[in-house]
Amino acid sequence: MQIAIVGPGGIGSTFALQLANAGHEVTLVARGQRLAELERDRSIVASDGRRARVAVAPSLDTTRAWDLVLVTVLASQVGSLLPVLTASRAKTVMFMFNTFEPLEPLRAAVGEGRFAFGFPAIVARIDDGKLVSKIVGAGMRTTVSDPAVARLFGEAGVPSVVHADMQSWLRTHAAFIVPILAIASVAHLRKRGITWGEAMRSARAMSEGFQIVRAVGSHITPAAMVAVSILPDALTATALWALSRAAAFRAVGAAGPREPRVLIDMMSSVAGFTPSALLALRP
Repeated sequence: MQIAIVGPGGIGSTFALQLANAGHEVTLVARGQRLAELERDRSIVASDGRRARVAVAPSLDTTRAWDLVLVTVLASQVGSLLPVLTASRAKTVMFMFNTFEPLEPLRAAVGEGRFAFGFPAIVARIDDGKLVSKIVGAGMRTTVSDPAVARLFGEAGVPSVVHADMQSWLRTHAAFIVPILAIASVAHLRKRGITWGEAMRSARAMSEGFQIVRAVGSHITPAAMVAVSILPDALTATALWALSRAAAFRAVGAAGPREPRVLIDMMSSVAGFTPSALLALRP
């Protein structure tokens, strides 16, 4: 298959590595330092020695009938890409990023027949031009709206499942992940774990996030998240407090506070009430 990946950071580069090594023709659309790195190597280079040859471009070729365009930029960056994605002859356009906003504008931009959304069960970053990544193998799978893409990813070594309501899934995930990303950022800067008081405030923010999910007409999903959403704040706080003490967790915070800040702004703008716990957590 002919696949373009727009936004080859850690997540996009992981998919590029897996898909190229599975025999697909992969083109990475990049800019800035990442474009320079890819033009130099003409490959995805992983920190563990794995490599995959890829093509590189500074912009998406809209005349090419890509089998799949995978968009792995931040939610705040996707708006500027919509005209190009709309004009593209791609057969499927899959967006893949954290968001709480309605998916309908994205669907309308590329068309119902081409639209897909997914979320990766991957932890990844680019470190000095090399990919450091882990594909989660237990307890969670990459979740997508399109069965054909799920098969494609699975055959390339990225186990995937299909979910019929990605809107609710994404909103649930945002409510869950915002406090985690926020405390990871703090713990990374301090090089130590958060306090018990901070853990309790983060737990209250998570509960408030789940409240917003329900308030906007979405439902908590999947089943594991339903269980998380009804935990007492003290139990959630205990887990967050312990998690912040793990060096591997603190490394996630190296990405900085931008993503939790954007998600908190998205959630608070539609909450219908003042989400004081979430706003207090805003980096």
